[in-house]
Amino acid sequence: MAKKRLIQAINDTLFAEMARDPKIILFGEDVEISMFGDTKGLHARFGPDRIRNTPICEATLTGMAVGAAAGGYRVILHMMFSNFIYTGFDAIANQMAKLRLMTGGQIKLPITVIASTGGGRATAAQHSDSPYPLLMNLGGVNVTVPSTPADAAGLMRTSIRGDNPTFYLEAGGRGGERGEVPDGDFTIPFGVARVCREGTDVTLVSIGAMMKPTLQAAATLAEAGIDAEVIDCRTLVPLDTATLIASVAKTGRIVIIDEARDRCSAASHIAAVISDEAFNHLKAPVKRVTVPNVAMPYAPNVEKSVIPDQERICAVTIALLQNNMSAP
Repeated sequence: MAKKRLIQAINDTLFAEMARDPKIILFGEDVEISMFGDTKGLHARFGPDRIRNTPICEATLTGMAVGAAAGGYRVILHMMFSNFIYTGFDAIANQMAKLRLMTGGQIKLPITVIASTGGGRATAAQHSDSPYPLLMNLGGVNVTVPSTPADAAGLMRTSIRGDNPTFYLEAGGRGGERGEVPDGDFTIPFGVARVCREGTDVTLVSIGAMMKPTLQAAATLAEAGIDAEVIDCRTLVPLDTATLIASVAKTGRIVIIDEARDRCSAASHIAAVISDEAFNHLKAPVKRVTVPNVAMPYAPNVEKSVIPDQERICAVTIALLQNNMSAP
């Protein structure tokens, strides 16, 4: 088992998968120079027939992905920033998410769409969204947000080898973080959350880049005598509701941490599921720690104030256990 940076784990997996399957092609914006490092070296190894830079025209890119996948290729489309999903949304929502159903399963769409998601890097409003709630609502695509190098590698293999479209969202600003990655050809199944920390007092559920402040908050809460269980969703579609419900059955309380805006967020959906399916286990209201319903600010100090952090998570959790709903 080797220690790797998250972005290196993705890059190594792309190399291995493309060497394994000659039907895999990868295209997108600046994939040759690889601004994030995840596609570094692929063009030199596999050449322009399989790795290709494209113009900045997301509506064309998403349409190309659907056509190439329907034609028998396994497609990896790199859209750079997840905000750019918006400009390619017609082919995503009306074709990618629907063609398998509309053709009675005759067409397979093995498409992996890679994009960086979230703020914290002062890349401003048009490059800092976490739009996975929009994708969750489509009903025909998988959505995964890995938070560790091991998950990044295992979920990438599952995405590429699957026959359905998957949005693989890289947690923004986490690419340099290191962690152990198992050796060999391993996959991580979709719909299986990871319990990162066992606890008995409260369940903290988190997604992607929010895992870091959530684990920090759990450590701080432990010093105050609060034993928090921490769960990494890993995939939002499919969502591992069984693990979430089992945890709430044990702790009786849940706080959901999500970098999406609060209204109709992933946290909102998880809260609804818990309220519906685990109501009898709850000792207190379901709480969410999210981004306010505003565009992401450019100024680093203002941006920092809207993104959930360790302090906010701790404040909400402590107030929940004290049954004081006036906390921020």
